[in-house]
Amino acid sequence: MFQGQGGAFGSKTACSVMSNLKLKIAYDGTSYVGWQRQATGSSVQGCVEAVLGEIEGSSVIAVGAGRTDAGVHALGQVANVRLRRRMAVGSVIRAVNSRLPKDIRVVDAEIVQDSFHARFDATAKVYRYRLIHGEVMNPFARRYGWWQRAEFDTERMNEAGQLLVGEHDFASFQAAGSSTDTTVRRLFSLSVTRAQAGQLWSEDDELGDMTIIEVRGSGFLRHMVRVIVGSLVQVGVGRWDNTDIERALVACDRALAGPTAPPQGLFLMRVDYE
Repeated sequence: MFQGQGGAFGSKTACSVMSNLKLKIAYDGTSYVGWQRQATGSSVQGCVEAVLGEIEGSSVIAVGAGRTDAGVHALGQVANVRLRRRMAVGSVIRAVNSRLPKDIRVVDAEIVQDSFHARFDATAKVYRYRLIHGEVMNPFARRYGWWQRAEFDTERMNEAGQLLVGEHDFASFQAAGSSTDTTVRRLFSLSVTRAQAGQLWSEDDELGDMTIIEVRGSGFLRHMVRVIVGSLVQVGVGRWDNTDIERALVACDRALAGPTAPPQGLFLMRVDYE
C-alpha cells in the first residue's frame, strides 16, 4: 500500500490530474554518465523520463534530489514527476519497472503536495563509501567498492573526519575547475567503521573485509565525498594526520586535499526531508 495525500492508494485508486509523484529510485550507476542528462551517454534521469514519457504519452521531467556522478550508485535517490494520466500509484511502479533497464528500479512512490520539490525541499543527503580490503580483489565486489590492499587505522580516520563535521568552506574538497555560487556546506555527521561483507561476497572473510565511510550533510559539492574519502585514506595508511586534514580544509586549495576516490565505491543511501 502506498500512502499519499488524502489517504492510501491501492490498486483501484487513480492519481488525480497532474499528480505530483515522489519516487524513490535505486540504480547501479556503472553503465551511466550519472543521474543527470548529458549531451552524450546514457543517464539515469534520461532513462526514467523516457519510460514515464511512454506511459504518459508526452514528455516528462524527473526532478532529482541530487546529481550522482558517472559510476556512482544509489539506493535512495528521490525524484518527483508530474503526471496527467490517471493510474494507481502501484500500477505506475509496475509499469515503469517493466520498461526500465534492469539496473534501475523504482522501489517506492507516493503522491505528495503539489509544492513538493525533490531537490529544494531536501534537508540532508546520506552517502556511504565502501573500501574493500584484501590481498585479492573479489571480482564480484569490484563494481561496488575501492579495493585497498593496505590495512587502515579506522580510529585515526574517524578522529580526523570529525574535523570536517560542521559548517565549513569545502573548496579544497571539490572537483578542480568546479563553479558554484558558494563552496560552504554543512556536514551533520561523519563516521568511519569496519564491516564484514559476509556471504554476499565470500564464504569466508578473506575477500569480505571493508571500511565504511558514511557522511550526512545538507548538500555536497561535485566530488566532495570522494575527495573526503581520498583524504581520509591518507590518514588511514599513516601518510597524513589531523594536521594535514585541517590544513587542507582552511586552505581552500584543491591541491592540498587528497586524491579523488573512484566512483564505484559511492552510494547515495537516502535523502531526508525533515
